Amino acid sequence: MYRVYADAQVVSEVYFLIGVLSLAMALLVPWISRFVPRRWLYTTAVIVFIIGSAIGALAESWVLAIGLGLMTLSVVVITVCFNAYVMDYVSRCKLSEIETLRLFYSSAAWTAGPFLGIWLMGIWRPAPFILSGLAACILLAAFWRFRLGNGKAIQKAKSRPPNPFAYLHLFAKQPRLVAGWTFAVIRSCGWWVYVVYLPIYAVENGYSEQLGGILLSASNAFLFLTPLMLKAMRGRVRKAVILGFAGSGILFLLASFDLAGQLLVIALLVGASIFLIVLDMCAGLPFLMAVRPSERTEMAAVYSTYRDVSGVLTPGAASLLLIFLPLQFMFSLTAICLFSCAWLATKLHPRLGNKKITPIVIDHRAEEV
Repeated sequence: MYRVYADAQVVSEVYFLIGVLSLAMALLVPWISRFVPRRWLYTTAVIVFIIGSAIGALAESWVLAIGLGLMTLSVVVITVCFNAYVMDYVSRCKLSEIETLRLFYSSAAWTAGPFLGIWLMGIWRPAPFILSGLAACILLAAFWRFRLGNGKAIQKAKSRPPNPFAYLHLFAKQPRLVAGWTFAVIRSCGWWVYVVYLPIYAVENGYSEQLGGILLSASNAFLFLTPLMLKAMRGRVRKAVILGFAGSGILFLLASFDLAGQLLVIALLVGASIFLIVLDMCAGLPFLMAVRPSERTEMAAVYSTYRDVSGVLTPGAASLLLIFLPLQFMFSLTAICLFSCAWLATKLHPRLGNKKITPIVIDHRAEEV
């Protein structure tokens, strides 16, 4: 994107527009699912991703934004369906374990992907898009191999509301869901700044394009430590959420000062990414653990909007901020948001994520007999 537009503000504006479209798509998925079975919704989304990859491989101008838009919209639908399947088949007390496993098994792709994409683009520009398209084909084959179907059918006490956005009212009435969704949004904003604006910061300060990919790959290598992180945070979800937001906020704030040169700024942001990985493991749990079984599809759609809302907020804020201030102030704004979530996390229940203890009832009449 930066190669095509050569302007951080223009890149932000393109991402902002795509974020608005993907947010609208996420809110419409529950309504669409009333007419399209979930397995076909998932399948269609993967096919759209493959089409977007093909456009990205062939386009060399502003058409690239269309391919990116299709890929983003498809990821939104895939994420909604995936979260619904998770809540269908995984018990609440196991959610932290499956999030850890998901991150651990994806760590190889997340570690190799950024650097590999930049390296392949240097050899042949369409190569990373072709690789993404092939991965989507494998994903589709795996999905049909597991035969997840349309999810578990749960009878609701009331009929579905005719308004496709009426479920947002149900979401707004549950403070735990609102707080959990807010955690996911701000965590995603932190990753947005790291993934998009750290490489731009590096290029603007004379470093190579490859540095951004190398840094992202190096940060994602910490995903291999997620099993150890799970053991450390077991029974301490609230403390882990507070630590993740506070730690990343401190390092983003220090990076915004730019006191000892660009290399220290980059090192501080890499350190902040470790705390963001901690949040990847635990920041979504307050939401997922609070969802009612009868609202899984609707709330999965609401939860998935965190990616799209952050995709609107972050480039939107950057578009305005970069008119008047240098890029480092994006790090300051990110730090303020992270600190706000750290404070909000102090309101969570101390035993969040612990298994419920079932009391043992002793029948004294049986003892007498």
